[in-house]
Amino acid sequence: MRNKIIAILLCVSAITLSACGAAEQSKGKEKETTVQQDSKKDDAHWDYENQEAWNVESGKMQSPINLDSKSAEKMHDAGKVKLNYKTEAAYVEDNGHSIQAGGEGTAEINGRTFDFKQVHFHAESEHMLDGKHLPIEAHFVNASKSGRLAVVGVFFKEGKENEAFGKILSNVKKGEKSEAVQNVEFSSMIPKDTTDYYHYLGSLTTPPLSENVEWYVLKEPVEVSADQIEKFKSFYSNNNRKVQELNDRTILEQSGE
Repeated sequence: MRNKIIAILLCVSAITLSACGAAEQSKGKEKETTVQQDSKKDDAHWDYENQEAWNVESGKMQSPINLDSKSAEKMHDAGKVKLNYKTEAAYVEDNGHSIQAGGEGTAEINGRTFDFKQVHFHAESEHMLDGKHLPIEAHFVNASKSGRLAVVGVFFKEGKENEAFGKILSNVKKGEKSEAVQNVEFSSMIPKDTTDYYHYLGSLTTPPLSENVEWYVLKEPVEVSADQIEKFKSFYSNNNRKVQELNDRTILEQSGE
């Protein structure tokens, strides 16, 4: 009798262990599936071929937009934009969505001071000018001490080679982040005249698409060479968000004249 009881207990124990093992394996598969789904969700947030799947945090103040010069209203204040960026890139990175270069310095906008954080690039341009795209658009991201963002947009057009843009491109390693790069003249990627621009309130153009971002899109484009345009497009050729509805917003136009 004792031997039969022991045999039964061993059998039950084996069944229990087998069931537990199966349960753990099932949990593991569920966890793996969840991770894969989350990963797919994250990828969807950045999939430029499936922008409808991106999560929009709030509101009807999204960017980019079409900058219609005919409907823009004149600004009544001085609205001076002065960019004082240091000549060193803290890093150059291929972040999986764009080429980005970290920076230091300040942006003085209408009497307020912002810290320069980074510049990144989109091809084609994200904003349209009177219904037309330009080959590339640079976004110079600046943040105040309170965290408010002011982004200066600069259009790139085909022309002569741009040394600073070339230096950034030459330091790109796919999927990697470089060390600091000396002698990057950020100012050469910005038109000399920063008094002519379009201004409106919008959002980030990448997830989480947060709003209340101040946009200052300079009218005058900067020249980069055809080879530089093609080199950037060898990394990213369609990393531009679709133009969004203006809704009830006003586009303001500043002119240095």
